[in-house]
Amino acid sequence: MSQELFDKANGVLEEIKNSAPAKPEEIEQFRITYLGSKNIIKPLFAEIRNVDNDRKKEYGQLLNTLKTTAEEKLLSFKSTQSSDASQGGMKLDLTAPGESFPVGSRHPISIVLNEIIEIFTKIGFTVAEDREIEDDWHNFTAMNTPEDHPARDMQDTFYLKNSTEMLLRTHTSSVQSRVMTSQKPPIRIIAPGRVFRNETISSRSHCQFHQVEGLYVDENVSFADMKQTLLYFARSLYGKDTKIRLRPSYFPFTEPSAEMDVYWGLEDENAYRITKGTGWLEIMGCGMVDPAVLENCGIDSEKYTGFAFGMGIERQAMLKYRINDIRLLFENDLRFLQQFTTAG
Repeated sequence: MSQELFDKANGVLEEIKNSAPAKPEEIEQFRITYLGSKNIIKPLFAEIRNVDNDRKKEYGQLLNTLKTTAEEKLLSFKSTQSSDASQGGMKLDLTAPGESFPVGSRHPISIVLNEIIEIFTKIGFTVAEDREIEDDWHNFTAMNTPEDHPARDMQDTFYLKNSTEMLLRTHTSSVQSRVMTSQKPPIRIIAPGRVFRNETISSRSHCQFHQVEGLYVDENVSFADMKQTLLYFARSLYGKDTKIRLRPSYFPFTEPSAEMDVYWGLEDENAYRITKGTGWLEIMGCGMVDPAVLENCGIDSEKYTGFAFGMGIERQAMLKYRINDIRLLFENDLRFLQQFTTAG
């Protein structure tokens, strides 16, 4: 019995030595036959119990030689195949220019928002961000909004289910109230973020949009300070020759209040349409912080004054890129988004 096993093992060894697979599939078949999980060498190891005791060591060495020879042969076959492929294939030209890869593009809202943030941070404003789900006090009461104000109605504001106190913020003024209740003047912040209002979606309005609001509170802050700050902003965003005007308006949290317009001109039909034939275009609301708002937030209105302003980012993006439908900014259509500045 022992001799039969030796003869069988030696026969397998000769097969391995005489094997010369050339094609990839032949090499793979060699691996499966001699080194795979169900290879023909494994059963020979199981037969070691049937070998005479005085020849077990010799038999074990023969089987190890079998396995080692198969492994070396497989490596040799693979190495030869790789070498042939390298010599016969196309050589790599390291001096050739690399292939370009398509890159993404920034969303127009992100582009405009980053520009606005950069403009205001250059003159000392810092970015403040906070929650989108807000309570009634920080969103309305602290901002001097009366209890019967229409903005508090469910027709204008998204309240959480079964709640009259928690809501989706309607403006980023809530960030201003949180900063004023937690920090002492001087305060100089801009508050960018997403806001929500219960409005019918159309080409000019949406139930969600983005705002940037600004706040500056310190001693002796004047209306003239606000005007010069906003003039600097308008000329930084729209061009150094940009003209602005301030028109009297009303907001619950500022007094006096104003709407700020930039002169857009009447150079074409589109400009005539969006400015309603006046050449002036409203871009933001602003005003001096109402003393009641300062007092609500624990700031001495006899010692400190301040100004605030707010604008919609979608409005700025639509003007900058001549976009005529706000819905395009929320639909994630790649055909639309790929038009804008590539990400850097």
